[in-house]
Amino acid sequence: MLGPLFQEVPATMRSSHAYLLFIATLLTSVGYGATFLLTMHFRALGGSEIETGITLSGAMVGTLVGVPLVGWFANRLGAARMAAVGAALVAAGYVGLAWISAVAPTIAVAGFFIGLGWGTFFLAGPMSLSVRVTDSDRGFWFTRYGAFQMGGIGFSPIVATALIDHLGLTTAQAFEVVATSTALAAVMLFIFEVTAPYDRKAATVAGQGNWVAALPSIARTRALYPIIMVGVGACVFSGMLTFQTSLVEGTGLKASTYFAVNAITVVVARFTLAPILNRADGDKASIVLLILMCAGVAVAFWLGFGLIVQVASAILIGIGYGLVYSLIQTQAVNDAPAEHRNAALTWFVIAYFVGIFGFPTLGAWLIVHAGLSWFVAAVLAFGLAELALALVRQSGGFLFRRPKAQVSG
Repeated sequence: MLGPLFQEVPATMRSSHAYLLFIATLLTSVGYGATFLLTMHFRALGGSEIETGITLSGAMVGTLVGVPLVGWFANRLGAARMAAVGAALVAAGYVGLAWISAVAPTIAVAGFFIGLGWGTFFLAGPMSLSVRVTDSDRGFWFTRYGAFQMGGIGFSPIVATALIDHLGLTTAQAFEVVATSTALAAVMLFIFEVTAPYDRKAATVAGQGNWVAALPSIARTRALYPIIMVGVGACVFSGMLTFQTSLVEGTGLKASTYFAVNAITVVVARFTLAPILNRADGDKASIVLLILMCAGVAVAFWLGFGLIVQVASAILIGIGYGLVYSLIQTQAVNDAPAEHRNAALTWFVIAYFVGIFGFPTLGAWLIVHAGLSWFVAAVLAFGLAELALALVRQSGGFLFRRPKAQVSG
């Protein structure tokens, strides 16, 4: 059944190994998507959104701890093995939430484990893929990888809700299913590490040095652009998804419609367009995709006109943001000095989480104190800022240069 997904697979990795990594990615990403059930779970225990905030605060701290850990230890332990540890930590966090009988301060600890695991996996997963493919094929594989990741994130709330509404599971039991899913992913990632071959010498070169100390070297190359761009773009992604409920309030629309359409669009686009994007000029393609993303935000000003506008917004952002993420992730790796490629990925992910976790605070303030129009305007401003960075990069930039040497894989 999965064979057609890899009909144009470059000969840099066996399909059997790709299945292991991608299915493990899908199963681990279920853990991130399941955070949408937190409020429902805590209400069943007599709590409220306050407990959700506490849990996610713990997750934020854990995420920002997990990412640097990968930057320091992935080269010694193996990136896929680190990703397996991350998946296991996510499982432990959900077990902790499932087994509590009343709200308690320990929910922050469970949230910390979920965030620590997700942050570790989010960086180590693509890092384990990057060292096993060549420069020319990296875009293809990152696009495929991202499709499975978005599939897990986007569809897990829908599947979990179905388990609760149609099979009669409690939220605690749904969390146990999530924990089982991520535990299975941990096993698959460990198997991937020991069975999928890669050039260990090249991987060692890519992971040399301290990721913090590597920043000045990375900042002197064009890799700095995608690192900044992903942080700015993450503000658009978190703004449109986190506050979709607020955006559709009073319109008769459902936020779940946006989530489903956006997730389906991203998955389909990444599978069908990956070969085309792999052959295209990455800089020019990024500009086109970011224009689509900004258009998706702009039409959100008219959500009151109904379902067609909401679906259009979800599709445009799904294509624009969903595809440009993989492109700029590839650029961040390929344009970094060969000895600092793992460090470039580390900074890329840190910038992403700064945007994902940082913007909601500003977004919430704008919605409460300035109104939805100003909120959408702010999201659009971040989208236009990312587009401006892409235009500067495409024109040759200023101050930055390409690294003189590149090492495949």
